[in-house]
Amino acid sequence: MSGSFKSQLKKEVAPFEKTELKSSIIQMINTLVPLFLLWYLAFESLSVSYFITLPLCLIAAGFVIRAFIIFHDCCHGSFFKSRKANDIVGTLVGVISLTPYMQWKYSHSMHHATSGNLDKRGTGDIWMMTTEEYQSSKWMTKLYYRLYRNPIILFGVGPIAVFLIQYRFNRKNVKRKERMNTYLTNLLIVAVYAALCLTVGWEAFLMIQIPIFYFASMLGIWLFYVQHTFEDSYFENEEDWSYVQAAVEGSSYYKLPKVLQWITGNIGFHHVHHLSPRVPNYHLEEAHNATPPLHKATTITVATSLKAMRFRLWDEESKRFVTFREYKKVLHEQKLELNKKESRKDKVSASAPVS
Repeated sequence: MSGSFKSQLKKEVAPFEKTELKSSIIQMINTLVPLFLLWYLAFESLSVSYFITLPLCLIAAGFVIRAFIIFHDCCHGSFFKSRKANDIVGTLVGVISLTPYMQWKYSHSMHHATSGNLDKRGTGDIWMMTTEEYQSSKWMTKLYYRLYRNPIILFGVGPIAVFLIQYRFNRKNVKRKERMNTYLTNLLIVAVYAALCLTVGWEAFLMIQIPIFYFASMLGIWLFYVQHTFEDSYFENEEDWSYVQAAVEGSSYYKLPKVLQWITGNIGFHHVHHLSPRVPNYHLEEAHNATPPLHKATTITVATSLKAMRFRLWDEESKRFVTFREYKKVLHEQKLELNKKESRKDKVSASAPVS
């Protein structure tokens, strides 16, 4: 991918970096109003059957994801033209997903700045090791990594570990503004949850909020995971790394059914978003359709994306994700090849004339 082509690609997407107040307000209305209504209906359904409540909670979780996309766009300064409006709305909407605005804004900006860069992993990313790193690690690190990348841990325990625990605390040496924003978010969460408990009762609150929180956070982690974890993704060391190439080749186009595309705020057009984070979510599809080179991005569907759960390590030699089984197979083949070489050396030594 030449430098001129990369520049041209960014220029083609630039016209879609336009925030429209009307579209932003409409999205807030068609996201937050249904979410609050579904929460109320879930509460009312408790007196009928919990089998009615759970499906309502699942649908509500979808709208929490949609609310998170609003929060996400605010972090990029692409939802409103006003920075202050983005900060205020982002902080308030962040309460819905239990995510502190300033803290997540920092880690996510780092993710965008370093996505696909093997030398700058660690902030805002899901932990990924290369086959070489894994092979040279101590057994405790290997065990911890295997547990971390296990789907049951990643998508089962992950939502609690990240959204419920990790986001309640500030990182080290954080600036005052970010620290205070985390405290404010925690305070608002406590206030909202306390008010709901007093209004509907703590038992009813937990019966509704726990499944909504769990479904939404699990789906959120899945979306983030699958849009960068596909077989022929893009990872390079610093000297060979390219921001544009990482965006187009290291972020997938998650082609979802229209209903799911709408509920997830077009975030499936992740390659467009990484190429230009200033494009609001409601313009991502337009930008994709109007830019033919972006059509070449790796396309995954709901069915094919499930394969991503098997990927564990990045193989720098073949430049693709591999499973632990594939990794072991390669190691076995390398050992066999090494044994053959040593055997040939021994034969040569044995046949050499003795002086």
